[in-house]
Amino acid sequence: MTKTPLSLLGLGAMGTALARAWLAAGHPLTAWNRTPGKADGLGADVAATPADAVAANRLVVLCLLNDASVEQTLAGVDLAGKDLVDLTTGTPAQARARAAWARERGARFLDGGIMAVPPMIGHPRSGAYVFYSGSGALFEDHRRTLAVPAGTNYVGEDPGFAALHDVALLSAMYGMFAGITHAFALIRDEDIAPTAFAPLLVDWLTAMAPHVHRTAEHLESGNHAEGVVSNLAMQVASARTLTDTAAGQGVSPELITPFLSLMERHVADGHGDEDGAGLVARL
Repeated sequence: MTKTPLSLLGLGAMGTALARAWLAAGHPLTAWNRTPGKADGLGADVAATPADAVAANRLVVLCLLNDASVEQTLAGVDLAGKDLVDLTTGTPAQARARAAWARERGARFLDGGIMAVPPMIGHPRSGAYVFYSGSGALFEDHRRTLAVPAGTNYVGEDPGFAALHDVALLSAMYGMFAGITHAFALIRDEDIAPTAFAPLLVDWLTAMAPHVHRTAEHLESGNHAEGVVSNLAMQVASARTLTDTAAGQGVSPELITPFLSLMERHVADGHGDEDGAGLVARL
């Protein structure tokens, strides 16, 4: 089967990983990078300019530093008839603006949010995948090629949805990291080995993970009190134990107090019988 040729602009750590995956799968690849030496040894055709890279193939993938880099790199380049897939990290608003910008220049556009780090790219069992949003026709035309470096998850015609999904998941991740950091800080001066505590923490977080589904159900139904076992009033009543323990252990509560304060305000406004789903509307 003939493999779709493509052009890739940007050979940072992620771009290089993408290039290696496509080349290993037999896809003819034209690459451009601001520092030409980054392409040495890859086996790709090296374009002298962004315009040359874009001209070489219909499918053009961007993996640059930021949205401003995309603007600068493609300034004055003829994009008519091209299929642009932008894997550059950005915001939903930037993706929507970039999609409109591409349409004005006669190109189809697809934005992507990569849910992986470079070592995961090109390894099907790594769990790496990419959110895509924008032109559904473009996605279907190039689905097989886009699936080579990582799994694909198309989330809709709105060009901003890939970035929105990406940032929403990353935000949840950092919230979890905050809790993990606070938990380890509480035991840091005690005769408790972090490696012995870690399995307990993993098991607890895993047990709590299904709460995500309950929150989603309550958000869709609008009934935030249905089936609640541990309501916010109960949680707020015991929150002082968390901050008092932190003080006793000489640990700053700065990672947990914002969320505790949000719960307290919600309870004070008469929502003590609910779970945390109602907090979403307060943000």
